[in-house]
Amino acid sequence: MTALSQIPGRPPDRSLSLARSLRAHYKDFALYALLLGAVAWFIASGEQGLGYHWKWYRMPRYLFTSEGGVFGAGPLLQGLFVTFKITGLSMVLAMGFGLGAAMLRQSESFSARLMARGYVEFIRNTPLLTQIFFIYYVIAPVLGMDGFASAVLALSLFEGAYASEIFRAGIVSVHEGQWEAAYSLGLSRFDTYRTVIVPQAVRRVLPPLTGVAVSLIKDSSLASTIAIYELTQHGNVISSDTFMVFEVWFTVAAIYLCITLPLSLTVAAMEKRLKVQE
Repeated sequence: MTALSQIPGRPPDRSLSLARSLRAHYKDFALYALLLGAVAWFIASGEQGLGYHWKWYRMPRYLFTSEGGVFGAGPLLQGLFVTFKITGLSMVLAMGFGLGAAMLRQSESFSARLMARGYVEFIRNTPLLTQIFFIYYVIAPVLGMDGFASAVLALSLFEGAYASEIFRAGIVSVHEGQWEAAYSLGLSRFDTYRTVIVPQAVRRVLPPLTGVAVSLIKDSSLASTIAIYELTQHGNVISSDTFMVFEVWFTVAAIYLCITLPLSLTVAAMEKRLKVQE
């Protein structure tokens, strides 16, 4: 049966393909189990070497509060809500900055292209932490912004620079015939972007834009450096007060993972679906 299934022009044996697939899955599962076992052994060995006594039983109070039988958000979840607020506002502004810079990069105006190129190169080649400090200590006092607005502006400018290159790649990927067809219908350049080019470009770059959202969620932790009480800052305060360094930071990392992992899986599913449609 195996020899016959390998004859050129003969359709593949489905039962043989299924058996190979199952063997591959079993092998992957075994390797995954070995990896988890090695990680568990490494953590246990480190615990014995440090002589650290875990206090996981104290962590629930920092996630949830209970007063009179009514459950509420603990400090970590309160910080998580602030993280969501920062991320949501920054994402909206980042998409606006990114799309605007991408359109300016494609403009016929030299000044517009130079300004957009300068913005992208400056932001991408300087650390985000430096940008946050510059906006908070230099720009914010002039404009009368508080720490929250400074963090949102810094994050949106930073992620907008990366989103700009993604948008530009999507715009360039649209066939030149689409521009010609729009101009032949009498559409202006702005209307061509709005009704023809941008909808097609966004559809093509949606997966990497979702990746920008994942990066933005993680980068929002740097807002703690200017005393914004988001998730990371609350974790820092709790670990300083209780000396439960490992429990607190493992919990904070798990919360970030629970947020970003579904987004990453969404990106993978979107890319797969778009490939199938193409």
